[in-house]
Order: sequence, then structure tokens, then C-alpha cells
Amino acid sequence: MSKQVYFFGDGKAEGNAQMRDILGGKGANLAEMTNLGLPVPPGFTISTEVCAQYYDEGAKGMPAGLEEACREAVSRVEQILGRRFGDPAKPLLFSVRSGARVSMPGMMDTVLNLGLNDATVEGLATETDNPRFARDSYRRFIQMFGNVVLGVDGTHYEDALDALKVEKGAATDTDLDAADLDTLIDRYKSITREQCGRDFPQDPWQQLWDAILAVFRSWNNDRAIHYRNMHGYAHDWGTAVNVQSMVFGNMGDDCGTGVAFTRDPSTGEHVFYGEYLINAQGEDVVAGVRTPQPVRKQPGSSGESLEEKMPAVYTELLEIVQKLEAHYRDMLDLEFTIQRGKLWMLQVRSGKRTGAAAVRIAVEMVGEGLIDQREALRRVEPEQLDQLLHPTVDPKASYTVLGKGLPASPGAVCGEIVFTAEEAVARREAGGEPLLVRKETSPEDIAGMEAAVGILTQRGGMTSHAAVVARGMGKSCVSGCGELQLDEEAGTLRIAGKTFQRGDLLTINGTTGEIIEGRVPTIPPRLDDNFRRLMGWADEVRQLRVRTNADNPADSALAREFGAEGIGLCRTEHMFFGEERIAAMREMIVAQDREQRERALTKLLPFQMSDFEGILDAMDGLPVTIRLLDPPLHEFLPHDESEIGRLAGELGVDAAEMHRIVESLSEFNPMLGHRGCRLGITYPEIYAMQADAIVRAACKLKKAGKDPRPEIMIPLVGIDRELELMRSVVQERVDTILAEEGVQLQVLIGTMIEIPRACVTADEIAKKADFFSFGTNDLTQMGFGFSRDDSGSFLPEYVEREILPRDPFQGLDQNGIGKLVEMAVELGRAENAELHLGVCGEHGGDPESVHFFHRAGLDYVSCSPYRVPIAILAAAHAALDDEKPRA
Repeated sequence: MSKQVYFFGDGKAEGNAQMRDILGGKGANLAEMTNLGLPVPPGFTISTEVCAQYYDEGAKGMPAGLEEACREAVSRVEQILGRRFGDPAKPLLFSVRSGARVSMPGMMDTVLNLGLNDATVEGLATETDNPRFARDSYRRFIQMFGNVVLGVDGTHYEDALDALKVEKGAATDTDLDAADLDTLIDRYKSITREQCGRDFPQDPWQQLWDAILAVFRSWNNDRAIHYRNMHGYAHDWGTAVNVQSMVFGNMGDDCGTGVAFTRDPSTGEHVFYGEYLINAQGEDVVAGVRTPQPVRKQPGSSGESLEEKMPAVYTELLEIVQKLEAHYRDMLDLEFTIQRGKLWMLQVRSGKRTGAAAVRIAVEMVGEGLIDQREALRRVEPEQLDQLLHPTVDPKASYTVLGKGLPASPGAVCGEIVFTAEEAVARREAGGEPLLVRKETSPEDIAGMEAAVGILTQRGGMTSHAAVVARGMGKSCVSGCGELQLDEEAGTLRIAGKTFQRGDLLTINGTTGEIIEGRVPTIPPRLDDNFRRLMGWADEVRQLRVRTNADNPADSALAREFGAEGIGLCRTEHMFFGEERIAAMREMIVAQDREQRERALTKLLPFQMSDFEGILDAMDGLPVTIRLLDPPLHEFLPHDESEIGRLAGELGVDAAEMHRIVESLSEFNPMLGHRGCRLGITYPEIYAMQADAIVRAACKLKKAGKDPRPEIMIPLVGIDRELELMRSVVQERVDTILAEEGVQLQVLIGTMIEIPRACVTADEIAKKADFFSFGTNDLTQMGFGFSRDDSGSFLPEYVEREILPRDPFQGLDQNGIGKLVEMAVELGRAENAELHLGVCGEHGGDPESVHFFHRAGLDYVSCSPYRVPIAILAAAHAALDDEKPRA
């Protein structure tokens, strides 16, 4: 196979930032920083290809040649640092970290201080003249190695630490002296022996091999698999392993560790932003075990910033930050350690950011000349825009603020208190809105975090696991609220002198950090100039138009504000359920002949006209595709015995006759029954009335100086003759009314393609259609033979077992249903070159599906109003993908 190990150190590296697929993001960026001359501890990266080989060979152990390559790389590190791995006098220690090609924060495993044993810990103590530091490092190593490599439940170590602190009267870990830590080390060794049946390994090389294999194994742990499924990452990428010489932030008060961002990851503001801890190791910051202090001096901050504590280090760090951002042309996430006043850079990567921050950073970087408009579009993922649409607390509302934590991820949400990830998942599956409340989250909580509407933690800073993951998910999060008192076992939360039970409602405001009692009114978000500018750039690039699915004027106006260029699906059945309307509708359904039906339909006509007038007015100048009645008639009738009797009395129908009517309309499989155009063929007067209402509403607006553009869609066509018959009914009403009103108006008549047969015979159907609108929800249902209403019981397992890459009702099945769409496009356009083509299923708002529709040559996609900006940006990304790769 190709090269297995890539070295970096002493200003030279065997890789660079472009080698993410081979070195993983962490390894590629360590190499890049080394080549830039930054202070990076030397080490080496084992490629992702080795991990893939490890799994290809059945995870049998170290792939051939790897051990020799690692020994050679360790020797090179020894030569640079003048230390030796396993040397009792001057030991070389390593960190062993994972690193996939994409950032997967906390999902895989890390081991620090590797190389310590009973002998080297004494050498480290003597060399540093700091026995406490050496023993603290050793106990951390035993705990991490025992948990990550040997599989010991970490709570055993934590319980031993807490017990010792109680014995010694110590408030924090740092209050334990060297002798106390010796006691703790012995207890940790006993725990390891008891839990895994073997002594803690003393051979540093064995420690290294075991740790490397453990990192490989962590690629397929439950949380990593869940994270990849959640983000759609491939499972065969594998992780790199980064073995890097240790530097220590826990030697004393002239040491520290931190995480920083080149800009504010929540707001995008162009300020240096970060947190650090004195006398700590890196995991302490992200794990949230201590609340960190700000890197930059901030007004009103109670803690001492790094800028104040170590001004020379801060100045150097700021210079590096500016150099790296200019080099990468992106907002970056940095990890650093300070060892006895010397700064070391441990990691750089593209920083996780909220949707609002992503938009602001991209737009402002264009203004700063760092990137161009096309790159700005690429920098914002379409799904991130969803976060901009989150509600905020209504400033006019009165509410009780119980306490305040850190504003870790924006948006205001109300949820039911749960205390574990498992509870969150169960509550969500039961239809609830869980608010996950934890002391601090850990990677094991990933499923619960995804299920929760928001996250609240007692400990942890703005760069804690909870904060970083929540921002990536777009979840509202408040972290580090020390006022919280949690009792998970009792199911209670105490704050501000009040006790709340599991299931009680709390509101969190991730924008301000406030924790609020009960449910609080919220208001929709306001889209700023940065958003509008980015959307304007997207409009210049994209080829696909974007419409919305809307059934009323309010949704139509909202979607238009978001950038919708018309309505791709207006469902008329939703308009029949008002109190007066449903009575007339039911009267029509129970009518014994056409004359009675038409009399009832005459009552419905003004309601329909009013509805269509409002929608066409809201979309003035833009196309509005109106689908004629689609669902089976039984959906409009009651099924409860007493309700049927009451309806019989209202309509003056014999109760027995009403029962007969209801029973006659019931179907074994309504989705495949008497619905769509089949209703129109049986009762053409229904479609005639609706066409009448649409055209009369349009004529009224036209006379008022408006520009209505109605399009009439015949649903569920699978045979060209169905469309021919229904088009004749509709066209007759269109022509008649336009002549009566003396109005010139173009009214397109087309069909929804949602039956597989329609795709196969699209050339025949296209002869009678002005447009096709793909109803991909039903096309998926009929193409797979899956019921949308019942597939939730088995589709999750299909995705988990990789039978399907994702739920086909969420993301279009491109290999199957997609081929039906492509066939219909090709056949339809070949027969009718003027045929308009769009999609009105919710796949129209899924970015991956939008890319497919772009490639398939459709004219537009349509989706719910809140998905419109996402579809617009996805369409721009699809167009950018067609451009030649950047030099």
C-alpha cells in the first residue's frame, strides 16, 4: 500500500492542508502549521488508509509494516527533542488522537500522557522538580487509557477521585498534593485490574500500539456511527491517528491550555474569541469539568483573561491567529497549550459556527477581500440557514428569569425537562419536546442531544462539548449555569429557590443565556442585510427557480419574503374544513345526483374564490400552481357513530342512509383508491367548480390592475386519457369565464407526476400538459411500496443497517425514484419542448435532492416556506458544482 506514516516537526512536514482525505483534518492542519513555521510539537500521522486496511482485514491488529514505520517516526521525534520514549530519566511522552477528514468533535477517542509508567513518572518528577505535576499527569493517563483503551467505565475513576477529595477535604483536583495523587494512582491501578482482569501496562511501546488500535476502533463506536449517520458522512472513510509529543499545561501557574476562535462562532463578529484554563490539560476545557476564563479581556468579566495573565503569550497567540486566518481565509478553531510560558499550537481547523455566524463571516470576508462571492456561497451550508429562522423570545412578553448561563447556541425554545439522553430520545419518540438538562454533556449523549429541542448544562464554557455540538446541530443551548442543582435520580432541578420536576416546562434563550420559567411567547427571526446579500449572490448563480408550497395568503407572503418565486403546490383540500365550508362539502358528498351536487358546489364557489384571490394577490406577478381536489371524499365525513347521526339530522338525510353513504365511501387502501383525477372523472362538476373559482378570482385581480398567474394542476394522472378528459373540463371553464369577463389571461394546465406509470408514459402525457410537477412524496411511496404513515416502524433500521443510505421520504432515492424522474423528464421534453418541469414534494427543500433536480434539468423546486432559503442556497451550490474546479 502507499505511505503509512507522515512525519511533521522542526519546521518541516511530509503533508499539507490539501491532504485531508489521507491525513484527516487534524493531521493535515498540523502539517500545514508546521510548514508555516508555527510552534507545533513534533510527531507523526498514521493515514486514514491504514484505518481502512485495518477494517478490511477484519480488525485483526496492526497492519503489516506499520510498527516499523512508527518506530522510525518516534526516533525522529527523539532526535529533535533530545528525549527518549520510555527513558526513566528524560522520558518522551505522546498524545494519541483521532482525526477524520471532517470534524467529528468528541466522537472518537484520545489518549494523553502516553509513555508514563512507574519509572518514567519519577524521571518526569525529578526533571521538572514538580512531583505533583508528574503524578497528576500519570493518574490522568491511567484514567484515560483505562477508559479508552481497556474499556473501563470512567465513573469508577471519577468515584475514586471524588472519594479521595472528600477524605482530604479538597474542593478541587488541584488541592490534592503529590502524596494524595500517589494514593489515587494506586487506587486507579486497582480499579483497572479489577475491571479488565489485567494490570495497567508498564511497557510504553505496548501502550502506544494499544492506543493506536483503540483509536482505529473508535471510528466505529456507537456515537461516531450515529454522528456520521446524522450528517450523512461515509462510513468507509476511516480515521487518521495523530501521535504527537506532549506539551504540558498542567505544570503550574505559568502553564495553561485553551481553545480559541478567530471570530465569534455564535455571532460571527470579527473579534478574537476563546477560553483558557490555568494549570490544566486540553481535555479539561472541552469536557467542561472547570469553567474557563476568557482569552481576551472583556468588560464586566469576573475572571482574569489570558491577555491580563500572560500578555506576551497573548500577543504571540494573536499574531498567530491573524496569520492563520489570512492563510486559510476562514474562521478557525484553535487549540493551544502554554508550558512554562512558551506557547504551543496543537490544532487548527475550520471552526464550527452557527448559521447566523456563517452568513456574517462569509459576507464580511468578501468585504475584507479574503474570498470572493462564489467562495462565500460555498462557505455556508444550506442547512445552516435553518438556524436563522429560529424564533426568539418576544421582548414584549413578561416572564421570570430563573438564572443565567452562557449563550452557547442561539434561539429560544421551550421544552419538557429530561435528565438523560435516553429520556430525551424516548420523549421525542412519544411526540414530546424534551429539553435535555445535564451537568455537562459527553459524546455518549449525542442521540439525546439530537432528539432534544434544546440543551442546558450546569458546567462547561462556550467551547464545551455541549456548546460545540449544539451549534453544529443548530440547537439552542445554554451552558455553564452554576446555579443549577440537579438530582437526576430524584428527577428534580433546583434553581432560584424553586424546584422543578422531570417533565416540567422551561424555556432557554440560547442567544442571551437566560433560563426562564415555563413557556414564553416567541417571535419569528428577522433576516438581516448579510442574509439578503448572500441570497442575492445565490440568485445570480443558481439556475433552478424556487417556489413554495402554500395554501393560504399568510404562508404565501412569508415564503415570498424568504425569496420564493411563486407557489409550486397549493392544496385545495385544506380549504374545505371551515365550519360553513365543511357543511357544504358534506352536502355535496351525500348528494344523490348531479343537480344536488352542483347546488352544494355553488355554496362552495365563493369560499374558493376568496381563498384563491388572497393567494394569487399575495403572489402577484408570480406563478401559482393550484392542485385540484386530491384526497378521497371519505376524509371529509365523520366516522364516529354520534357524529354520523348528527350530520344526518343537519342534512335531512335518514340516519340509516347516512351510514350507508359513509360505509360506501370507505376504502381498503385510500391512497390507491378513489382520489385525485379519478374523483374528477366520476364527478367532473367538482373540478369545473374549482376551475371556475380560480379563473374568476384571477379575473377580479386582473381588473384591479394586478398580475395573477394561475396554473391548474390535475392530480394523480397515470394515463394520458385521464389528463385529456380532465383538461377538457377545466379548459372549457377557463375559456368560458375569460370570454364572459372580457379578460386576457394565460392559464397553464398540467399534472402532478406521482405514479410510476406516469413516468414511464410521460411522452404520451406530455402531449396534453403544459407542465409536469413531480409529487415525489407519493412517487416514493408508490415506487417503493412503502406507506408513509407506517414506514417509521422499519425505515430507521433500514438506514442503520445501511439497506438505504437515508430515509427516502427525507432525501430522494436517486438510484431508484430518481431514475423515474429522469425518465419522465427525458420523455416529456422530447415530446413537448415547451414543457415546464418542477418538483412539489418536500424533497424540494432537501439540499442533496436539490442537487439531483438541478442535474436532472428541472426548472424549479418547491418546498415549505421555511425551507425556501435552504433550497435557494442549495440550488446555488449545485450550479457552482458545475463550474470548473478552482486552481
